[in-house]
Amino acid sequence: MTLEENCGETTLTGASDALIVVDVQDDFCPGGSLAVERGDEVIPVINRLIPSFGRWIYTRDWHPANHVSFSDQPLFRDGSWPPHAVQGTRGAEFCRGLDMPMNAILVSKGDDPERETYSGFQVDRLDLAGYLYARKVTRVFITGLATDYCVRQTCLDALSRGFQVYLVEDAVRGVAPDSTAGAFAELMAAGVCRVLSHQIEDSGERAVAPYDEHGNPIYEDD
Repeated sequence: MTLEENCGETTLTGASDALIVVDVQDDFCPGGSLAVERGDEVIPVINRLIPSFGRWIYTRDWHPANHVSFSDQPLFRDGSWPPHAVQGTRGAEFCRGLDMPMNAILVSKGDDPERETYSGFQVDRLDLAGYLYARKVTRVFITGLATDYCVRQTCLDALSRGFQVYLVEDAVRGVAPDSTAGAFAELMAAGVCRVLSHQIEDSGERAVAPYDEHGNPIYEDD
Protein backbone atom coordinates (compact mmCIF):
# COMPACT_ATOMS: atom_id res chain seq x y z
CA MET A 1 0.00 0.00 0.00
CA THR A 2 1.40 3.40 -0.94
CA LEU A 3 1.47 6.37 1.38
CA GLU A 4 -1.22 8.07 -0.68
CA GLU A 5 -3.50 5.02 -0.57
CA ASN A 6 -3.00 4.65 3.17
CA CYS A 7 -3.44 8.25 4.31
CA GLY A 8 -4.27 10.54 1.42
CA GLU A 9 -2.03 13.15 -0.13
CA THR A 10 -2.69 15.79 2.54
CA THR A 11 -3.59 15.53 6.22
CA LEU A 12 -4.94 18.68 7.87
CA THR A 13 -4.25 19.12 11.59
CA GLY A 14 -6.67 20.78 13.97
CA ALA A 15 -8.04 21.03 17.50
CA SER A 16 -8.41 17.26 17.96
CA ASP A 17 -4.77 16.48 17.13
CA ALA A 18 -1.62 16.19 19.25
CA LEU A 19 2.04 15.83 18.30
CA ILE A 20 4.00 13.26 20.33
CA VAL A 21 7.80 13.59 20.35
CA VAL A 22 9.43 10.40 21.64
CA ASP A 23 12.80 10.43 23.41
CA VAL A 24 14.81 12.84 21.26
CA GLN A 25 17.57 12.84 23.87
CA ASP A 26 21.33 13.16 23.68
CA ASP A 27 22.06 9.50 24.40
CA PHE A 28 19.96 8.47 21.39
CA CYS A 29 21.55 10.97 19.00
CA PRO A 30 25.03 10.65 17.43
CA GLY A 31 27.70 10.59 20.12
CA GLY A 32 25.33 9.23 22.79
CA SER A 33 25.71 5.99 24.69
CA LEU A 34 22.86 4.34 22.76
CA ALA A 35 23.01 6.38 19.59
CA VAL A 36 20.57 5.86 16.74
CA GLU A 37 22.29 6.34 13.39
CA ARG A 38 21.26 9.72 11.92
CA GLY A 39 18.94 10.20 14.88
CA ASP A 40 19.62 13.93 14.88
CA GLU A 41 18.02 14.20 11.44
CA VAL A 42 14.57 14.06 13.03
CA ILE A 43 15.13 17.37 14.84
CA PRO A 44 14.54 19.83 11.97
CA VAL A 45 11.56 17.78 10.76
CA ILE A 46 9.94 17.87 14.21
CA ASN A 47 10.66 21.59 14.52
CA ARG A 48 8.85 22.25 11.24
CA LEU A 49 5.83 20.25 12.44
CA ILE A 50 5.43 21.96 15.83
CA PRO A 51 3.54 25.05 14.56
CA SER A 52 0.92 22.80 12.90
CA PHE A 53 -0.34 21.62 16.31
CA GLY A 54 -1.90 23.11 19.41
CA ARG A 55 -1.00 20.26 21.78
CA TRP A 56 2.40 18.63 22.24
CA ILE A 57 3.60 15.67 24.32
CA TYR A 58 7.35 15.13 24.82
CA THR A 59 8.46 11.84 26.36
CA ARG A 60 11.89 11.07 27.74
CA ASP A 61 13.71 8.16 29.32
CA TRP A 62 14.58 9.19 32.87
CA HIS A 63 16.46 6.24 34.32
CA PRO A 64 18.04 5.83 37.74
CA ALA A 65 21.67 4.71 37.59
CA ASN A 66 20.71 1.21 38.81
CA HIS A 67 18.03 0.57 36.21
CA VAL A 68 17.25 -3.11 35.59
CA SER A 69 17.88 -2.84 31.83
CA PHE A 70 21.50 -1.68 32.23
CA SER A 71 24.30 -4.15 31.62
CA ASP A 72 28.11 -3.95 31.80
CA GLN A 73 28.22 -6.24 28.77
CA PRO A 74 25.09 -5.16 26.88
CA LEU A 75 23.52 -7.33 24.22
CA PHE A 76 21.59 -4.35 22.81
CA ARG A 77 18.17 -5.89 23.28
CA ASP A 78 15.36 -5.78 25.84
CA GLY A 79 16.81 -6.08 29.33
CA SER A 80 20.43 -5.63 28.23
CA TRP A 81 21.33 -2.06 27.27
CA PRO A 82 24.31 0.14 28.08
CA PRO A 83 23.50 2.79 30.68
CA HIS A 84 21.61 5.61 28.98
CA ALA A 85 19.41 8.61 29.75
CA VAL A 86 20.43 8.54 33.41
CA GLN A 87 18.72 11.21 35.49
CA GLY A 88 20.76 14.38 35.80
CA THR A 89 23.27 13.52 33.06
CA ARG A 90 23.81 15.24 29.72
CA GLY A 91 22.65 12.08 27.96
CA ALA A 92 19.17 12.42 29.45
CA GLU A 93 18.72 15.96 28.15
CA PHE A 94 16.80 16.71 25.00
CA CYS A 95 19.00 17.09 21.94
CA ARG A 96 20.36 20.51 21.18
CA GLY A 97 18.28 22.34 18.63
CA LEU A 98 15.01 20.55 19.44
CA ASP A 99 12.24 23.10 19.91
CA MET A 100 9.70 22.69 22.71
CA PRO A 101 6.62 24.91 23.12
CA MET A 102 6.24 26.48 26.57
CA ASN A 103 2.99 24.62 27.26
CA ALA A 104 4.14 21.22 26.02
CA ILE A 105 3.53 18.29 28.38
CA LEU A 106 6.68 16.47 29.52
CA VAL A 107 6.30 12.77 30.33
CA SER A 108 9.21 11.06 32.11
CA LYS A 109 9.33 7.27 31.90
CA GLY A 110 11.63 4.48 32.98
CA ASP A 111 12.27 5.94 36.43
CA ASP A 112 11.22 2.73 38.18
CA PRO A 113 14.54 0.87 38.59
CA GLU A 114 12.81 -2.52 38.30
CA ARG A 115 10.76 -1.90 35.15
CA GLU A 116 11.41 -1.18 31.49
CA THR A 117 8.98 1.36 30.07
CA TYR A 118 8.88 2.05 26.35
CA SER A 119 5.88 4.37 26.12
CA GLY A 120 4.48 7.45 27.79
CA PHE A 121 1.14 5.64 27.91
CA GLN A 122 2.69 3.15 30.39
CA VAL A 123 3.53 5.72 33.09
CA ASP A 124 1.50 4.91 36.21
CA ARG A 125 1.47 8.39 37.75
CA LEU A 126 0.07 10.03 34.61
CA ASP A 127 -2.93 8.81 32.66
CA LEU A 128 -1.74 10.17 29.34
CA ALA A 129 -4.69 8.73 27.43
CA GLY A 130 -7.09 10.24 29.94
CA TYR A 131 -5.36 13.59 29.67
CA LEU A 132 -5.82 13.54 25.89
CA TYR A 133 -9.43 12.28 26.11
CA ALA A 134 -10.30 15.18 28.42
CA ARG A 135 -8.99 17.59 25.82
CA LYS A 136 -10.94 15.90 23.02
CA VAL A 137 -7.84 14.69 21.19
CA THR A 138 -8.68 11.88 18.78
CA ARG A 139 -5.55 11.71 16.60
CA VAL A 140 -1.89 11.59 17.56
CA PHE A 141 1.08 12.17 15.27
CA ILE A 142 4.15 10.32 16.50
CA THR A 143 7.78 11.27 15.91
CA GLY A 144 11.14 10.59 17.52
CA LEU A 145 13.48 7.75 18.52
CA ALA A 146 13.72 4.88 18.04
CA THR A 147 11.29 3.45 15.50
CA ASP A 148 11.79 -0.17 16.50
CA TYR A 149 11.47 0.37 20.26
CA CYS A 150 9.88 3.35 22.00
CA VAL A 151 8.23 4.81 18.88
CA ARG A 152 6.78 1.41 18.02
CA GLN A 153 5.39 0.86 21.52
CA THR A 154 3.99 4.40 21.72
CA CYS A 155 2.11 3.80 18.47
CA LEU A 156 0.71 0.46 19.65
CA ASP A 157 -0.33 1.86 23.03
CA ALA A 158 -2.04 4.85 21.41
CA LEU A 159 -3.94 2.51 19.09
CA SER A 160 -5.02 0.30 22.00
CA ARG A 161 -6.47 3.35 23.72
CA GLY A 162 -8.60 4.29 20.76
CA PHE A 163 -6.60 7.05 19.08
CA GLN A 164 -6.09 7.29 15.34
CA VAL A 165 -2.31 7.10 14.99
CA TYR A 166 -0.12 8.72 12.37
CA LEU A 167 3.55 7.76 12.23
CA VAL A 168 5.56 10.54 10.58
CA GLU A 169 8.05 8.51 8.58
CA ASP A 170 10.71 11.17 8.01
CA ALA A 171 10.56 12.25 11.68
CA VAL A 172 11.63 8.85 13.10
CA ARG A 173 14.79 6.75 12.94
CA GLY A 174 15.41 3.16 13.99
CA VAL A 175 18.20 1.22 15.66
CA ALA A 176 18.66 -1.48 13.00
CA PRO A 177 17.33 -1.86 9.44
CA ASP A 178 15.71 -5.28 9.96
CA SER A 179 13.92 -4.43 13.20
CA THR A 180 12.90 -1.03 11.84
CA ALA A 181 11.36 -2.60 8.73
CA GLY A 182 9.61 -5.14 10.96
CA ALA A 183 8.24 -2.36 13.16
CA PHE A 184 6.87 -0.47 10.16
CA ALA A 185 5.20 -3.63 8.85
CA GLU A 186 3.69 -4.44 12.25
CA LEU A 187 2.39 -0.92 12.76
CA MET A 188 0.83 -0.66 9.32
CA ALA A 189 -0.88 -4.02 9.81
CA ALA A 190 -2.20 -2.80 13.18
CA GLY A 191 -3.79 0.26 11.58
CA VAL A 192 -1.20 3.01 11.97
CA CYS A 193 -1.23 5.58 9.17
CA ARG A 194 2.24 6.19 7.74
CA VAL A 195 2.75 9.76 6.50
CA LEU A 196 5.53 12.11 5.48
CA SER A 197 5.91 15.51 7.08
CA HIS A 198 5.18 17.37 3.85
CA GLN A 199 1.73 15.72 3.74
CA ILE A 200 0.79 17.40 7.03
CA GLU A 201 -0.76 20.86 6.81
CA ASP A 202 -2.17 23.14 9.47
CA SER A 203 -5.89 23.86 9.15
CA GLY A 204 -5.54 26.74 11.61
CA GLU A 205 -8.20 25.24 13.90
CA ARG A 206 -7.28 25.28 17.60
CA ALA A 207 -9.03 24.25 20.80
CA VAL A 208 -10.95 26.97 22.61
CA ALA A 209 -8.78 28.70 25.22
CA PRO A 210 -9.65 27.45 28.73
CA TYR A 211 -9.63 30.97 30.19
CA ASP A 212 -11.02 34.32 29.06
CA GLU A 213 -9.05 37.57 29.00
CA HIS A 214 -9.80 38.04 32.73
CA GLY A 215 -8.46 34.64 33.72
CA ASN A 216 -11.87 33.08 34.32
CA PRO A 217 -12.32 29.44 33.27
CA ILE A 218 -14.42 29.01 30.14
CA TYR A 219 -14.85 25.23 30.34
CA GLU A 220 -13.70 22.26 32.35
CA ASP A 221 -10.33 20.99 31.00
CA ASP A 222 -9.20 18.35 33.46
